[in-house]
Amino acid sequence: MRPVKKAADSLTRQQYLICPAHINHYGRLFGGQLLKWIDELAGIVAIRHCGMTVTTATIDNLQFLAPAYTGDMIVLEGRVTYVGRSSMEVRIDTYREALDGSREQINRAYLDMVAIDCRGKSVEVPDLVPETEEEIAEYEAAKKRRALRKQRRQEGF
Repeated sequence: MRPVKKAADSLTRQQYLICPAHINHYGRLFGGQLLKWIDELAGIVAIRHCGMTVTTATIDNLQFLAPAYTGDMIVLEGRVTYVGRSSMEVRIDTYREALDGSREQINRAYLDMVAIDCRGKSVEVPDLVPETEEEIAEYEAAKKRRALRKQRRQEGF
């Protein structure tokens, strides 16, 4: 029988202060920099779930909702939302945090991470047990996203 973990077990937060090196020629946070931070956090979240080496399989969805600027505090929050045999869907939400602690969401991304062994072959991961209403809704939505990813692969996307 496969071991199981709670969605809350993988919850991870990371903060960054946007510096001039993170800014593009429009004066906003460079999307590639944010993508790097998202991918790194997704890997940490997945490792926390499975306790193994992981690799990014897909970035399923990446929505830029609002810009961020030099001096802004960026908070990324990630969690596992769905688990297959060897893959884990990870949701990363990104917020711009004001000095008073209030937050505005600026990005949401879904990534598929796959657990691998020392030869790079996929390995089975613990199952996921969603507990809260939000976790259950996210889990059900993840099933639909997974089916769409499979369909896109079959269609050559």
